Amino acid sequence: MDQSERPANGNALLTIDRLSFWYGHGKNSNATLNNVSLDVAKGEVVALVGESGSGKSTLINCIIGLHSTSAAHMNADTLRFNDIDLRSLSSREWRKLRGRHIGYVSQDPVGSLNPLLPVGDQLLEALRFFRPELGRVQARNLVLDQLRNVGFPEPQTIYGRYPHQLSGGMNQRVSIAAALSGEPELLLADEPTSALDVSVQKQVLDHLSDLVSRTGTSMLFITHDLAVAADRAERIVVLKDGHVVEHGAVGRVLGNPRHNYTQALLAAAPFLNDHAASTTQRPPLPRLDNALLQVRGLHKNFSSRDGRSIAAVKGVDLDVLPGETVCVVGESGSGKTTLARSILKLNDPEAGTILFNGYDVPTLRKADLKRYRREAQMVYQNPFSSLDLRFNVEAILREPLSVHGIGTRSEQRAEARRMLDLVGLPDTFLSRRPGELSGGQRQRIAIARALITAPRLLVLDEAVSALDVSVQARILELLGSIQRERGLAYLFITHDLSVARSFADRVYVMKTGQVIESGHASSILNNPEHEYTRLLISAAPGIMAHKKREAALSDLQPPSIAENETPLPTDEAARYLHQQKAKA
Repeated sequence: MDQSERPANGNALLTIDRLSFWYGHGKNSNATLNNVSLDVAKGEVVALVGESGSGKSTLINCIIGLHSTSAAHMNADTLRFNDIDLRSLSSREWRKLRGRHIGYVSQDPVGSLNPLLPVGDQLLEALRFFRPELGRVQARNLVLDQLRNVGFPEPQTIYGRYPHQLSGGMNQRVSIAAALSGEPELLLADEPTSALDVSVQKQVLDHLSDLVSRTGTSMLFITHDLAVAADRAERIVVLKDGHVVEHGAVGRVLGNPRHNYTQALLAAAPFLNDHAASTTQRPPLPRLDNALLQVRGLHKNFSSRDGRSIAAVKGVDLDVLPGETVCVVGESGSGKTTLARSILKLNDPEAGTILFNGYDVPTLRKADLKRYRREAQMVYQNPFSSLDLRFNVEAILREPLSVHGIGTRSEQRAEARRMLDLVGLPDTFLSRRPGELSGGQRQRIAIARALITAPRLLVLDEAVSALDVSVQARILELLGSIQRERGLAYLFITHDLSVARSFADRVYVMKTGQVIESGHASSILNNPEHEYTRLLISAAPGIMAHKKREAALSDLQPPSIAENETPLPTDEAARYLHQQKAKA
């Protein structure tokens, strides 16, 4: 690593030098990380970016000592936190270090929370563990402050809820609050805001930035969102196939990327393009009286812990036409997922109608419901929870075909191979289990499973939020191609306005269970009428990225390039991305 772009050694809080990690032995070994070197200075924010499966989460696990298995091996010339050698700590020493000195926010918030305890009690337990001198009342008030700091304006309504009663974004915010309970010197964050809408994302990132500036906390965060990395980090480290291929100050990396892969990532990043011109121009839509899906006056309530009725969806009207893409956007907890689950009859609404291609969905039973679920499939927000950990990928993909009596065993296997190819994965993945896959790879398996029954409607709940920009671009391109071939309709639940901008025909904006604005994507995103929609758009990351990039382009001299890192011309950068995927 170029020493000019590393912190001075005496100022480094975390130092990694030539770290390698692999599974197996000899010829059967499988390297995940190769000679990775990285530093994080005191009070510095470093972003680690790279595609799904590049080794980002593995590196975080090595730093925090969660990598040890009988088949796993790690070697590093240096792996040091402050004056502590992390290579040889005992379990007792790790327990003293984790939480109090090194905090960790995992990619899967549901998996990191106890399903049997209200989230407030879990935060209370963590806080009193680190600060045993606190009384229960004092600790509870601090927990309410923690919840308020991560975006809950009325934390007392969240305190008594269980994880399953909260949305994915809400659970992620609770997970972040828990990680900050010990006031760590270093925070390791694995996709800390990928499940959050832009307004809450900004609030949480503002809180983390304030923590860094106020206390000198350092942060190493994994993100596939280059806009977030560019806005919030001081330096960016790009990881590909277990190797650091690019590193440096944000402005330099954005303005003068040295490696072909970094150029491809930037070419696929929508935040660096002109927003006003990026909304896809589409032909006029057919009349709404031809709707494939029609929702009218939908209401869905849930009961709180104290018996109160909470309205999750309030009087929603929505239409999806054949071959159309509709995006539902809104903050975490606005009712987006509840709406999607009601449409697929995964919960029963209190009032309203849902009509799909002649089906009266709330009244469907047995054989009719089975036929409906073949035609309307869902890709869930959390692929790790939605995939059976006991099954390998082949069994996961064949299961829907078996349930619906489609094809012989050999035909089902051939279709499973075809679907893997469709989502950009090799057929060697057929024998793997979900636990052996990265988050992005699991999501692609979930998409393949949903498509395998050839549905007419695909409901995607944050289906690309966990994917890096290059894979996200590939998946969206894939979904667009399938839509054109099959006339498939998409109902996209997303907090990512760049996805809505580039992919949607029409957009519905939800807040507190209600649709507050709807219309053509270009109209809503370029000329919003509602104040909340304007707030969402203004909170989208990328503004600081533009400024840093412009400063770099005006101030930096052309960088020296290694022979194996000859940059591609701009018009070839995107082609490089597809070539790399084809080799996978």
